[in-house]
Amino acid sequence: MIAAKLEGAERQTRHAPGLKAALDFLRRPGAARLPDGRHEIDGEKVFALVQRYSTAAALPPKFEAHRKYIDVQYVAEGAEIVGWLPLSGVRITEPYDAAKDVCFGLAENWTPLRLEAGELAVLYPEDAHAPRLAAGEPGPVVKIVVKVAAE
Repeated sequence: MIAAKLEGAERQTRHAPGLKAALDFLRRPGAARLPDGRHEIDGEKVFALVQRYSTAAALPPKFEAHRKYIDVQYVAEGAEIVGWLPLSGVRITEPYDAAKDVCFGLAENWTPLRLEAGELAVLYPEDAHAPRLAAGEPGPVVKIVVKVAAE
């Protein structure tokens, strides 16, 4: 996992060309004003999912993990907690679904990562994560999740 401000993330992700495309997309003027839904960047290799929602104090958090894609989770507006731990520490409750590229599970010992507007987390297939958790009181968030093929 990598956690960084958008302006400093390039130095930490230069080893993966798909991650450069993701950061370039996030830097586009007006990216946070795009409508909710999927936005193409490089076909199935790199695409963005724009989401608007309210965070929740969901405990215990439901963790997810992916095999085919790296998640670049960027908070454009608002703040949230993303729970994190290595996938090996998750008790899988919903097995991997290849069509949706996701499995779900629960965990007791995890690390909270607070993301505020302008900050992002890069989550690799070995990183289980529980997004959408309230950072204090539940509140509105605009998030862009860029999916980058793990290759």
